[in-house]
Amino acid sequence: MTIITIAIDGFSSCGKSTLAKALAQKLHYNYIDTGAMYRCVTLYALRHGFIDKKQNIEERKLITVLPMINVDFIFNAHKKTSETYLNGENVEHEIRGMEVSNNVSKVSAIHEVREKMVALQREMGKNKAVVLDGRDIGTNVFPNAELKIFMTADNDIRARRRMDEYTAHGQFFTLEEVKLNLHKRDYADSHRKENPLTRAKDAIILDNTDLTKEEQLEFVLKLIADMQLTKDRVE
Repeated sequence: MTIITIAIDGFSSCGKSTLAKALAQKLHYNYIDTGAMYRCVTLYALRHGFIDKKQNIEERKLITVLPMINVDFIFNAHKKTSETYLNGENVEHEIRGMEVSNNVSKVSAIHEVREKMVALQREMGKNKAVVLDGRDIGTNVFPNAELKIFMTADNDIRARRRMDEYTAHGQFFTLEEVKLNLHKRDYADSHRKENPLTRAKDAIILDNTDLTKEEQLEFVLKLIADMQLTKDRVE
């Protein structure tokens, strides 16, 4: 089977990471959670006081320390998944909190931040056999990816999924609080100047409102199988 690059874009809480991880495991590909990379930068900024309570960011200070921010993904054999490390510290749990979620869109809109993260993502995926999920993978990071998926889902379903994630991590918020957070992130992600969230023209839409995780995986695996069959016919 020919190795390819799989780019998965879409709004928050559409199940991008869940699908990407499942695909990576099934295909024995590397998985890169690009959203986690921006969350790491946000966490670093919060820890060092570069973001105040009104969500104002001291951009120049953050840009100055970017060379000191290292993000890695290390496979956890026990959990059978990759976890996110910030400067050698496992921050997989902390970067998923509401405080990071409330600030990550603003941080990820900073040109210098995107420039560094995109460079890292391209380096990680230069040899293909990789699944990446994020906001601008198919439009900017890997515009020539062989398979592009754009994920979406009903807003209420998305909010419930995100609230369940918070609850699983011992963080409790009302459904309205989660909906407001998603609404703000959607707007910020799709209206930012630097590589806004848009669907690539050749991306296949996957609305998973009424699909199980297994059905989503089967859908994409069939797309890949069809691609391989088409390629074989041409050759």
